[in-house]
Amino acid sequence: MDTTAVKSYLSQWTEAHKSEFYAAADEIWEHPELGLEEFRASGLLTGLLKQHGFTVESGQGGMPTAFVGTYGSGGPVVGINAEYDCLPGLSQKADMACPCPVIDGAPGQGCGHNLLGTAAVFSAVALRYAAEKFQIPCTIKVLGSPYEEASVGKALIARDGVYQGLDLVMDWHPWHCNRADYDKCNSVFVMKFHFHGKSAHGAYPWEGNSALDAGMLFGMSLEMLREHLKPNGPDAASTINYTFQNCGPSFANVVPDITTVQLYGRFADMETSQNAFARVKNCAQGAALATNTTADCELITYTHNKIPNKTLAEVVHRNLERYGAPAFTEQEQDFAKAMQRHMGAAPTGLDTSIQPFGPSETIICDTSEFSWNAPYVTFWVTMGPQGVGWHNWMVTACAGGSIGKKTMDRAVQIMTSSFVDIVTSPETLAKAREEWTGRMAGRTYECLLPADHQAPLGINREIMKKYYSHRS
Repeated sequence: MDTTAVKSYLSQWTEAHKSEFYAAADEIWEHPELGLEEFRASGLLTGLLKQHGFTVESGQGGMPTAFVGTYGSGGPVVGINAEYDCLPGLSQKADMACPCPVIDGAPGQGCGHNLLGTAAVFSAVALRYAAEKFQIPCTIKVLGSPYEEASVGKALIARDGVYQGLDLVMDWHPWHCNRADYDKCNSVFVMKFHFHGKSAHGAYPWEGNSALDAGMLFGMSLEMLREHLKPNGPDAASTINYTFQNCGPSFANVVPDITTVQLYGRFADMETSQNAFARVKNCAQGAALATNTTADCELITYTHNKIPNKTLAEVVHRNLERYGAPAFTEQEQDFAKAMQRHMGAAPTGLDTSIQPFGPSETIICDTSEFSWNAPYVTFWVTMGPQGVGWHNWMVTACAGGSIGKKTMDRAVQIMTSSFVDIVTSPETLAKAREEWTGRMAGRTYECLLPADHQAPLGINREIMKKYYSHRS
């Protein structure tokens, strides 16, 4: 097959139809929705898929905002990941190079998921028309994944068997560099521990049992545990982070009867992860025993480490090198430099270099669940300034303006071209599957969540009501 002709058609089709997908990305940015509250975004993206001939099913993993859009029949069966949730506290005006929220304290698209999810749908729709025109046999699936920011959605969806039968899954993410390598990422578990004690007057503390004491002792035990956990990193370090979400009555003269501690654990391999998981629970029970309180464990999510695939990554890297970084204007570069100056960072602007190909390690993401079910590949395209981190107001600003749209255009071009190269090459598909089988080493996917575990529906509802109840 003449893949050059297919790619030329895709380039023409995406250029002619980009306005409707720009509008979708803008609408998701203008109406940011936290995890499991992405009703507007999910409806918008599924509406686009239906409009272009995809069948859509929703509610996978017990989450109303999850969806799978399908076009075609037969093999190979290819999946494209779509995410569309936002982050708390990152509201920001798109035209301001200093902190300036649209609504003070409100959520915002500080990870660029308005672009990630829309680009996935844009790519799938373009590929659908190319497959039809050039008679390319395949099934295209868009995998709508809620609440990625807490690594919640994909484990629940995978438990339902949705990712079985896929020949490959592709993904991308806005970032501060351009990279397409074969990376690993950590397993992650997110938990809450609720300590329950007995309230008492501060003058008679012996009549109560302090849940706050239990929480503080739990924190101290975690500090000691860190020394005895197998390290990794630095790019994907094995870490435990925790915070006190609730410390009971905010009055020193009352013995607290409740304390809640939220915990994130990130570990490079499943053996280390599961060992830490068990020991963290023991720390909580020990703290409760020592303070004559009780501890309840609420598991939010638990995901695997990522299985890399060099075969697929080589294809994507070639296309990244071919098309290059987004062509940012001098004005867009100046905007990024102004943000860097505001943050006290070197004003280097937006990175337009291509990172060298090779193995790497990255931060956590629940896309690792894909990689235990099928060969999986991802890539990054510059959208935010260097040297100032991610998950911040600068990302929100870039995601809502012309910088974000140029990033999305390049991501669609790389994704669609890579799919053409892979899907039309039985040799590449077979090699990717062989590599995946070797890396799995006889292991099979088993969801790490208990069979009765349910999505934490409503976990972000009150925050959304607080800031956006007045908006349609």
